[in-house]
Amino acid sequence: MPGDLPNAVLFACTQNAIMKHFYGHKVYVASAGVKAGEADPFIGAVLDEMGIDLGKHRPHSFADLEDSSFDLAISLSPEAHHWALELTRTMAIETEYWPTQDPSATSGSREQILDSYRDVRDGLVRRIKTRFGAVGARGV
Repeated sequence: MPGDLPNAVLFACTQNAIMKHFYGHKVYVASAGVKAGEADPFIGAVLDEMGIDLGKHRPHSFADLEDSSFDLAISLSPEAHHWALELTRTMAIETEYWPTQDPSATSGSREQILDSYRDVRDGLVRRIKTRFGAVGARGV
């Protein structure tokens, strides 16, 4: 239901920083990707534009999750959604699938690539605010 804040949210992607930015003081937020790796520098650049510093953040995989007490898992790709659905086999967790384009597939100039990442960022900001509301959120 729009505006309802769960106690803990797992983003099946690397975009948990946006949710943390707005709701991290009220909700435990974590992320997991299909595979661990290095943080995407383009994600860091577009999040930095809105005041979010990824610092030394390193993406984690589902296997790296230390906590399994999530109320909600939000996935952004079909592969991540499959992993999120697997969690429902052993956990009482709701899942939501928010199909999102993969900006890393964009080619062109640096600015064209950044614009693709900005589009994804801005779409997620809108979706997060719509889904979780703005009551008491920082920066909204």
